Order: sequence, then structure tokens, then C-alpha cells
Amino acid sequence: MNLSLSNKTALVCGSTQGIGKATAIELANLGANIVLLARNEEKLNATLADLDSTQGQIHSYLVADFSNPADLKSTIQKFIQAGNKIHILINNSGGPKGGAIKDAAPEEFLLAFNQHLICNHILVQAIYPVMKEEGYGRIINVISTSVKQPLPNLGVSNTIRGAVANWSKTLANELGGFGITVNNVLPGATNTARLQSIAQIKAEQFNETVEDVFIEMASETPLKRIAQPEEIAAAIAFLASPAAAYINGINVPVDGGRTKSL
Repeated sequence: MNLSLSNKTALVCGSTQGIGKATAIELANLGANIVLLARNEEKLNATLADLDSTQGQIHSYLVADFSNPADLKSTIQKFIQAGNKIHILINNSGGPKGGAIKDAAPEEFLLAFNQHLICNHILVQAIYPVMKEEGYGRIINVISTSVKQPLPNLGVSNTIRGAVANWSKTLANELGGFGITVNNVLPGATNTARLQSIAQIKAEQFNETVEDVFIEMASETPLKRIAQPEEIAAAIAFLASPAAAYINGINVPVDGGRTKSL
């Protein structure tokens, strides 16, 4: 099975922490050149030191904020116009704040739509022509199991994640003929700063400790534990590899079996 990403370059969004950072590390371990993308340059520079370069990989980073789509568009266009090639795109960014959908302000939906679907789309439009020329493309969107089963108290996130999943499926149909696959990875409860924030909010609402909330989350999963970011990254890395060339347009839950639907 060919998992080598030698001579491939991956752009990994949200790559200074959590699932994004774990993914960048895993792809580098498989031989890929990594382009980190996040808003904090200090953290980006620090993350470079964690990437394997023993196989001759060359790593770099781009600074952009997903709350500013125009800035992201300018940044990625300049990068591609300079002759840089991207074979693998990992769309990954922090989710919207929690809360009941009935209480969400309309502006929250617009902000989340821009940060997730619009920014994803900007990156794809800039990069897919290069993938087409190279004859190799992997677009992998890190979304949420909420696209299969809406999660309590994540109203805005449930809504926008569903839109991204349908955008992705449509894109898979359009780009497959060029050797470009588009798939979604759906993490379950994963030990990240995002989950810590969700657990803190729930703990305050129900007068519990964060530790109690984590125990409850783990109990909802057949494996009885919360995932580590590296476990999500492993699934992403497989989909990015040559071995996954005939997997296209699917949602892959990596949730320990928590999602009740097929």
C-alpha cells in the first residue's frame, strides 16, 4: 500500500494546534512538504520545528486570518502566482461558538459561513488548477459528525457544517475527472482546545466540573474514551495518500462509533 507523500506539498489550515497541527506532523512524517496556514506567526514559526525534514522536505508557512476572507484570498493568490504548487489541501478551522440555535444572532451564521465555506472555497479556487496540472489532488475538509447527526447546543455549527458537507460533495463530482478527490473527515469528541471550551461552557450551564463533562462525553462513545488529535490526523493522512485514489465524495466519521446513524 502506497502511503508515501514524497514530492508532494500539503497546505494545512489551522495547523498550529489540535487536529491541524497533528495532521501537519503526520503528513510530514509521510514525506510531504508542509505549508502551514494560521493567523499567529509566532506559533507558526514554532510549529515548523515539530515537522520532520529527514526526507529532504522543505516546510514553510502562510499567515492569514479566516475571519478576513479577502486577506486569505490575497495571500493564497500571491503564493500560487509565485509558482508554488499544492497537491494536498486540508481545510480545517475552529468551529463557531456553542449555543442553542434559537438564541443565535443572524450575524453568527454569516461569520461562520465566511470562516468555513467561503474560505474553503477561496482556497480551492486558487489551488485546484495546480492540482489539475500536476495530475494529483486531495482536498480534505475537517468538519464534524454533526453533518450526520446534529449535536446538542451547537446550533450555528450544525447548520454551517452541513453546508460545507454538501459543498464538498458537489465539488467531488466536478473535480473527480481531473484526478482530484474531495472528502470530509468528521471528528468526534477529540482532545483539543475546542473541546475544552465546549466542555467548560457545558460545565457552567449544568453546575458540573469540566472533568465530569469529559467523562460524560467518553461514556457516549462505544470505545469509552475521547480521541487524540493524532488519531484524526491518521485518517486524514490516509485520504491524502496515493492509496486512497479511488475514495471520493464521502464523509468519514472518526468518532469511536458515537454517531448512531450509518
